[in-house]
Amino acid sequence: MAGECTVVHRRDEKGSTRGVDRLIGELARRQHGVVGRAQLLAFAGRGAIDGRIARGALHPVHRGVYAVGHSRLSLEGRWMAAVLASGGRATLSHRSAGQLWGLLERSTRVPEVVTPGRWRIVQGIAGRRAILREDEIAAVDGIPVTSVSRTLFDLAAVLSKRQMERALNEAEVLRLTDSLSLPDLIARYPRRRGAANLRSLLAASSLSGITRSDLEERFVAFLDAHDLPRPRLNTHLALRGRFCEVDCLWQSRRLVVELDGRAFHDTGRAFEADRERDRILLAEGWRVTRVTWRQLDLEPGAVAADLRDLLRFEAGRPTLS
Repeated sequence: MAGECTVVHRRDEKGSTRGVDRLIGELARRQHGVVGRAQLLAFAGRGAIDGRIARGALHPVHRGVYAVGHSRLSLEGRWMAAVLASGGRATLSHRSAGQLWGLLERSTRVPEVVTPGRWRIVQGIAGRRAILREDEIAAVDGIPVTSVSRTLFDLAAVLSKRQMERALNEAEVLRLTDSLSLPDLIARYPRRRGAANLRSLLAASSLSGITRSDLEERFVAFLDAHDLPRPRLNTHLALRGRFCEVDCLWQSRRLVVELDGRAFHDTGRAFEADRERDRILLAEGWRVTRVTWRQLDLEPGAVAADLRDLLRFEAGRPTLS
């Protein structure tokens, strides 16, 4: 009939337009908003893919990897895109894996991946070649990633000692476990970069506490620098029928050190609670002293000497040595 327009929905090479869009959307939802061209070819022809790129339904992120609908990606989306762009069997690794597991603070640094094949340079991705065994690979939120133990093993090659200790502590706090242990990995790769660092950290038996503030970080470094034994950090004592948390505890010396930082103790309520806890500790036979950032800055030698004297005490009386 004259004047009428007929709308024709062109069929894609491997299915209807609507059906292909639905499949792309479902795939993107499972993969944090990104899809790979090789994946799309399973249900859409090349022309259908190129057409969606041309009209802005697919946004190139890396070669052969696209964000669906828009180009704003979450950090998980960037990690997933890096894995897809790095070829089959690619796995998120090192600091990116540490962030995904929650062992490190998140950052927008370039995603890091490992792949068993020859690494081809991809802009915006830090790639390494590594052949991983099945027990060294996991998945978090659908993202292929090195297992917890393998992630820690790799981090030992790129982090400082203190950063590595924090990562190990976080794994303990989060109760992340693996069928493959860190000693297993050290035995498997004894000459791999970082193995010696990790071996010494595990042997130090100094990982029983949790460092939770910059002041605590500073204090532990101070103890190391002055060859003083490390305490248990942020641990609990049973006092008069309740548990009280203390900053630093040397159990055998019955010594508690509280670290005073304004950000953590500078409120009226906190001030009163701290003093009440100090009084109860003293009454129960514990010795309590306080150390501030300023003291560590201006008189580290004097603080070290005093702590050394306090640590000579055992069970309430000084030793002869």
